[in-house]
Amino acid sequence: MRQTSRKAIQAMFTRRELLGFFGGGAAFSLAGCWRGVTPQSTRASMPSSLEVTTLPACVVRPQQSEGPFFVEERLNRSDIRSDPTNGLIKAGVPLQLTFRVLQLRDRRCIPLSEAIVDLWHCDAEGLYSDADSFRGNTVGQQFLRGYQVTNAQGMAQFTSIFPGSYPGRAVHIHFKIRSAETSNLPYEFTSQLYFDDAVTETVLARSTYSQGGIWTPNSRDGLFQAGGEQLILALEEFSDNLVGEFSIALDMDS
Repeated sequence: MRQTSRKAIQAMFTRRELLGFFGGGAAFSLAGCWRGVTPQSTRASMPSSLEVTTLPACVVRPQQSEGPFFVEERLNRSDIRSDPTNGLIKAGVPLQLTFRVLQLRDRRCIPLSEAIVDLWHCDAEGLYSDADSFRGNTVGQQFLRGYQVTNAQGMAQFTSIFPGSYPGRAVHIHFKIRSAETSNLPYEFTSQLYFDDAVTETVLARSTYSQGGIWTPNSRDGLFQAGGEQLILALEEFSDNLVGEFSIALDMDS
């Protein structure tokens, strides 16, 4: 997919709005596309096992703060948009996110199966579930939280929405990767995902996100300065969704 400038993103966004293309969702052509993403329709035809040489380059990412809003909900689900306490689905631009989790072993990268990948982030208005914060009290609610277990290829997939904003932080998604519960060597890696500023600005211009706080560019986020460039989730458009794949290699012996 070709690279798209910020101006082109905004032009396409406006044109499709006028044509009523979106309906209840949204779609974009985005700058900084992840060229390794394979659409869902093609993934089904992928082989059941992958040779080490076909995997993306091993990239060890920096860990970052867990933040104050992690809750051990133990929600095993791929689609995290709804609140299981009431069935309500959070509004926002749909986001299909795939983690490809690899393990550094003997100077090679191999898929890490049975790893537990937790995901949590705020809604379009900047609210986290199951939290009592300055943004509001959502204790007891469980929207936009969940975990998946990686398959034999080290992949875990989530359906969510593009996060909203709140003062002081760049738009981000929290994630935590833990070794299998049956593992004799417990391991935990916690970090955050970020987005290109041009993408964030375009998405947050939608009315669904109007209640969020003034968004903070990556360059003004203190946590982003600690390795955030290596944690940017590049996106592309596919079937009215934003689609991203994030590859991460874990050095579990360090």
